[in-house]
Amino acid sequence: MASETRPRRSPGAPAAHRASARHARAGFFLNVRSYNLPAMARTTGSHSDITGPRIMDAARTLFAAQGYAAVSMRQIAAEVGVQAGALYNYTPDKQGLLFALLEDHMNELLAARAARLCPPVPVAQLEDFTRFHIRFHLERPDAVFISYMELRNLNPENFAAIEALRRCYEDQLEGILRAGVAAGDFSVPDTKIATLAVIAMLTGVNTWYRAGGRLSVAEVETIYWTMVRKSVAA
Repeated sequence: MASETRPRRSPGAPAAHRASARHARAGFFLNVRSYNLPAMARTTGSHSDITGPRIMDAARTLFAAQGYAAVSMRQIAAEVGVQAGALYNYTPDKQGLLFALLEDHMNELLAARAARLCPPVPVAQLEDFTRFHIRFHLERPDAVFISYMELRNLNPENFAAIEALRRCYEDQLEGILRAGVAAGDFSVPDTKIATLAVIAMLTGVNTWYRAGGRLSVAEVETIYWTMVRKSVAA
């Protein structure tokens, strides 16, 4: 995903692959996609296949509520119900947890986009992107908040890996805009700037929308699609 103001971009996708390889060689074993985690120090009722996801859930909730810098590993352990030392059977440090949360969110976003059937023309593609982005992000408020507010707390290597994933998502929208300009459907002087502006606007729904309010998600999607369409109209 894109942010309105971000640190300067680091190298693209190759950096992400190098980062993943270095993590693997260093024993970076927190696999948030499959949770194939090594067994932790056992406590009563503890199972590695459920404790890993619980650690991730606890870290996500605490980081969103209190901020990454204010949360300690001891707090995360207490939330899960394990000893603080046991967390290190799942992650090398708190930075590893933050990176895993952001990487998992971006991988889930990209996988969900890839699973959708793409409409044949740019206008329909842009509407589909608009509706997808709003709905996906509204369903994951904590993950979205952390992905934007805590990106600055990643170390340079992890930042480069997440930026590469974000760029993959941005490139999908920019491709739609470029196709629309070529077809005469859109008038956009700079597709990169338009991409960042549209994504920022759509993600901004998370700052004000509350379920049970005046508008349904579908109504919000329609209103925002109208604004997006007018902003790029030829």
